Amino acid sequence: MKLRTLLILGALTAFGPLAIDFYLPSFPALAQAFATDVEHVQLSLAAYFVGLASGQLLYGPLADRYGRRQLLSLPPLLFGVALFALASFACTLAPSLEWLVVARFVQALGGCAGMVVSRAVVRDLCDPVSSAKVFSQLMLVMGLAPILAPAAGGMLLKLAGWQAIFACLGLFAALCLLLVVLYLPETRPLDAPAAPLGGALRQYRRLLADRSFVGHALTGGLAMAAMFAYIAGSPFVFIELYRVPAQQYGWLFGCNAAGFVLVAQCNGRLLRRRGPGFWVPRGVVVYLLCALALFGLVQLQLAMLWPLLLPLFGCIATLGVVLPNASACAMAGQGAHAGSASALLGSLQFAIAALAAAMVGALHDGTARPMALVMLVCAGAALLVAWRTARYRPDIVAGAVPEKVC
Repeated sequence: MKLRTLLILGALTAFGPLAIDFYLPSFPALAQAFATDVEHVQLSLAAYFVGLASGQLLYGPLADRYGRRQLLSLPPLLFGVALFALASFACTLAPSLEWLVVARFVQALGGCAGMVVSRAVVRDLCDPVSSAKVFSQLMLVMGLAPILAPAAGGMLLKLAGWQAIFACLGLFAALCLLLVVLYLPETRPLDAPAAPLGGALRQYRRLLADRSFVGHALTGGLAMAAMFAYIAGSPFVFIELYRVPAQQYGWLFGCNAAGFVLVAQCNGRLLRRRGPGFWVPRGVVVYLLCALALFGLVQLQLAMLWPLLLPLFGCIATLGVVLPNASACAMAGQGAHAGSASALLGSLQFAIAALAAAMVGALHDGTARPMALVMLVCAGAALLVAWRTARYRPDIVAGAVPEKVC
């Protein structure tokens, strides 16, 4: 795959994590601006998650019917990126919290297009092993966003106010729109039949009946759920429970994200030996061991934070192997229906992840136990699903002869 195409896909993939992490430092300022509290401001984040989970289902059939970035007729990718940009600028004009919540929901609906089409483009251009390597490279973007976005958002907030954060997101989307128009080719196979939009539900039913697809999608979703549980629980555990200063919390959060990025890049070397399906259950085993260690240490209610940091680092870093390989396995063999497969994959993953984050809040008891428990349950469920799924596609496990070279 050309470096230019990879960079464009990386930018499109960044829509989801960037729009989440970039504005987190502005929560107190938003609460003050709208005369409310931070808990109500979090509704804008919840609306974004709902938009991400539901909106992807809309773009999959469109990408299969009209192409990945079509200029004529209905333009799935171009429409979505433009919608994200417009909604971002609408956020800057928000006179009330209700306006912001609606704009954030629309923003998520637009951002879904980049996430869905990026996975479909990778499937169009690459065989399963090569696609796992590309997904690992795209994980670099997902890992860098939590490292850089909060700090950059905090600087913008201090210099120009919360409106500047959303304006910057809008400008970023506008730049991506220009790059897509100029440089991203149409990758949908020319001989692929144009799936009718009316058959979208049938296509989703077919995918849900595909044991390999569902198994790998659920494995990736449960792995992502563990990350969301960590994102939801770590601010309380680090800052309130163990009295870590807010500025140092960013460094701890960034170190774990850096581990995720590093392991995701090492995944490319692992794929030289065996196929992506071989590494998924083994990565989950390592994650489960780290989650068990974390839960055991949490049960001791230690007065110091540092003993928890090592198993927590291991949990997040291991996801750098599980997530890209599970995505590659789920997308393998989808061909002309890669758009619908990508949409259902993303929706399942974000729905499970959002549920895990909500469970951390529902189980809150003033300790680190809810975060550790949800992560452990996700790991155990992911291992059960991964080992049952491995037998469905032995060609992916072994690293089959490539269908096409990236």
